[in-house]
Order: sequence, then structure tokens, then C-alpha cells
Amino acid sequence: MRSYKIAAIPADGIGPEVIGAGLQVLRALAARTGDLSFDITHYDWGSDYYKTHGQMMPADGLDRLKAHDAILFGAVGSKDVPDHITLWGLRLQICQGFDQYANIRPTRILPGIPTPLLGKGVGDLDWVIVRENSEGEYSGHGGRVHRGLPEEVATEVAIFTRTGVARIMRYAFRLAQARPRKLLTVVTKSNAQRHGMVMWDEIAAEVAQEFPDVTWDKMLVDAMTVRMTRSPESLDTIVATNLHADILSDLAGALAGSLGVAPTANIDPERRYPSMFEPIHGSAFDIAGKGIANPIATFWTVCQMLEHLGETDGALRLMKAIEDVCASGTMTPDVGGQATTQIVTDAVIEAIRASNA
Repeated sequence: MRSYKIAAIPADGIGPEVIGAGLQVLRALAARTGDLSFDITHYDWGSDYYKTHGQMMPADGLDRLKAHDAILFGAVGSKDVPDHITLWGLRLQICQGFDQYANIRPTRILPGIPTPLLGKGVGDLDWVIVRENSEGEYSGHGGRVHRGLPEEVATEVAIFTRTGVARIMRYAFRLAQARPRKLLTVVTKSNAQRHGMVMWDEIAAEVAQEFPDVTWDKMLVDAMTVRMTRSPESLDTIVATNLHADILSDLAGALAGSLGVAPTANIDPERRYPSMFEPIHGSAFDIAGKGIANPIATFWTVCQMLEHLGETDGALRLMKAIEDVCASGTMTPDVGGQATTQIVTDAVIEAIRASNA
């Protein structure tokens, strides 16, 4: 019996709903497999915790999480707590505290999911976006002085280190090398950002020499939005900075049909710390409590978690169940269906139970 310790942090908005659905599916998968179990520990950290304790997570939160094999994270964000507090107080504290420097966001059009791309369907869009997740524009370096005065100044400094850029480039090239097309696109903005982004370009060219079997090209981030929309089949693996990949991955999710089907993994490739897995869609508090949140992003995120844990067969079984349910038309309103979160969850669980070994 293989057993894994999973930390569940549902947090805010629809987070508790979709993480609850994800844990139901995880347990169903363990039961179907027969030789797999998950020890789940729930943590009530988030905006409600902040309103009671003045912090998004306790001071020893990272120490508690270290004992786990992986973290399943819901969403962060609240109407009555400033976004910079919720984000930096929980999600980014975990990502940076555990040096989860590779943010991996696969995107493809799933069967049955309508896409806004005219004439495109399954197979026309199949990407993995690699986001540098530890520095860049979200390094947190900067400050404000002379608050409230006419001469007030705010700085937000993007930090690019040779170590940080080189390791994310190598990760992206290795990932591209492992995919059938062996194709990588490096996103940049070095025409306007002439220091950090020029170094980004230079390091990309240096690392590329280590991977002669990978074909790579370079795109300015603004031109990249056009290419993603007009020529999605020309792309495969993509690497970009913290900010650029954050924006492009939301576009990717929308092009694939909905952010409700978009997964994310925050990886420590060296496995010094637990990695964290979360759906892209955010807290979506406008639909929280209505029972219509799309759980597919969470299920796909669970697939990423299983792959990271080495449970490839379980990940494949779950992904097949996701595709079968989507193809059947059992979908939530964000992708044109009428099903509730629980109906979709039940359908995926049934598909898992009915699947062949």
C-alpha cells in the first residue's frame, strides 16, 4: 500500500467547494486502485483566518506543511481583505518559502468543451506554459515613500538572477525535450526592458546549446498574444517570466474554453520541499456557495499532483475520466452546461469506478 500525506488548504471563495470535490475524486481513485491511500490534513488558513488572527496563516505554517508530500490549494482572495494581503500572506509565502520556482500550466482543448477559437478543436491547442515562479516582477522588492503627499513614490523592482533564469530555462528545455514535438518558445520583452530581459534572452541562448534536439524560438510578449490566438497549433512548450506567464496562462485558459478547466502546479524540482497544486481560476467569490463552480481544473490539478508523486497510472486514469465526462456533455454553466459541481464530481467518480485497470 502506497500512502501519501496531503495538506488541503481550501482557503477562499469557491476554494472549499472545488477542493472538496477534488478530495472526493482522490478518495474514489484510491479505492479503485486498491493499493493507494491518502492521509489528508485540512488547514483553515485564508481570509477568514486573517479576519480572526490578523494573518493569513500561522507563523509556523511552513513548518507544518513540510511534513506533507504535497499541498492541494484552493484559491485566495476576498471582497473584504486587500488582494496584496491575501496573496502575499498565503500563496506567495508558500511558493517562495518552499522555493517552488517552476509553475507549470498545461492547456489543451478538452473533448466537449467549446472554444472561442473559430474552427479549432481537440488537438489544435496543446501547450504547457512554464512560469518562473520565484523572482522577476513578483519578487516583492520595492516600496513606497512620502505616502499621501504629492511627491509620493512607489517602486516595484523586477529581480532577475542568473541562477533563477538559468534553472527555469533548463526546466523548460527538459520539458520540451520530453514532449513529442520538442519545441520551445521563449517569451521576452527585451526590446523595452533592456537589462533583466536582455539577460533572460542571453541565458536562453546559452542553455539552448545543452539541448540540440530541441527547436526553440523567441517571441515578444505582446506578439505572443496574437500568435496564441491566431496560430495555436504553432506552439507547444512556452517559458515566460512570472508576470508574463501569469497573464498568458489566463489567456490560454480562456482560449481552451474556461479558466474553470485550467490547472497549475507549483513545483520544487529538487524535491527539497512539498510542491503545491492549485487550479488557476481564483476565488471567484461571485459564484461562491452557488454550487456551480467548475471542478475540472481541480481534477486536472490532482492529475498533476499524482504525476509528481510518481502515480502515473492513477493520473492517466483520472485524466481519462475527466475527458469522458466532458465529452458526455456533463458540464457546469461556465462552459455551456447546466450541471452542478457535485453532478460533475459524481460523474467523474463513476467514470473512475467503471474504468478498466
